[in-house]
Amino acid sequence: QVQLVESGGGLVQPGGSLRLSCVASGFTLDYYAIGWFRQAPGKEREGVACINRVYTSTYYGDSVKGRFTISRDNAKNTVYLQMDSLKFEDTALYYCAKSKYSYCSGGSLNEYEYWGQGTQVTVSS
Repeated sequence: QVQLVESGGGLVQPGGSLRLSCVASGFTLDYYAIGWFRQAPGKEREGVACINRVYTSTYYGDSVKGRFTISRDNAKNTVYLQMDSLKFEDTALYYCAKSKYSYCSGGSLNEYEYWGQGTQVTVSS
């Protein structure tokens, strides 16, 4: 069955970096776009970034542009989210998700059909 397993979260100081990983199984990663989302306490889940099957990336919201980088290694069935210059407001549970499609669109949750369990990122001094 389809599985997505995130890892790499943790506690980091402001200005620090983390790299999240999303290992996919049960489907051919090459054919689908993969997205990263996050949900902070008391807030709705929001799109962070997406990468399509031809490695083109899309970033949702100005707050992460220039600081976060999404990438994929199909040979390893893994999608990454490199997060640099982390801020307090980046604190959230981060999820990866498999899109229904090969392309990235507007970041709506409805475009995604399978989700991982999430990995916690806490930015604190």
